[in-house]
Amino acid sequence: MSNINNYLAKVFEVPAEKVNLCSIQYELKKVGKHEMLLQEGEVCRNTFFVEKGLLRMYSIDKNGKEHVIQFAPENWLIGDRSSLYFNEKSRYYIEAVEDSEVLFLQPDFFSKLIEEFPNTIEKNDLIIQKHVKSLQDRINSLLGETAEERYLKFIKMYPDLLLRVPQWMIASYLGITPESLSRVRKELAKKNFVTDK
Repeated sequence: MSNINNYLAKVFEVPAEKVNLCSIQYELKKVGKHEMLLQEGEVCRNTFFVEKGLLRMYSIDKNGKEHVIQFAPENWLIGDRSSLYFNEKSRYYIEAVEDSEVLFLQPDFFSKLIEEFPNTIEKNDLIIQKHVKSLQDRINSLLGETAEERYLKFIKMYPDLLLRVPQWMIASYLGITPESLSRVRKELAKKNFVTDK
């Protein structure tokens, strides 16, 4: 069973024998490393589900600095919701960090899912509320937490990405410089060493 089928069965509780009905609403594509799925100024037409690999969403400010908004490893969804749902030009880029296999979900994928399986509406609402909570927590973290606290939260949210993502991308996600990230990592290593002793 593919990751998307497992995801729909587990998260949305779509009956296992009917989960394949959803496949008409998406297309699997192989995406090369550094390939762009969305560019600033385009209207986002799909939500992306990562079967294999890793994507990231980021913006570029007027000074040319990148700001990583989100990473999406296996079994994660990613997309510009504002662009997708309000038909607005996107302010973001979505790029493959690794060679990836990505499902391009149709814009009405989740509404069709609810139409076909009405019991999934509560699950869909819960996912949206969790997404909003996550964004609020991220804003609060960037505004009020130390670099160390943000880094520890990153490790908790993305435990398998430390060896898959360049340090400068992690620093960008945390809103700090690569040099600051290096200091944070050294300080944590010292603390752990003292604790272990």
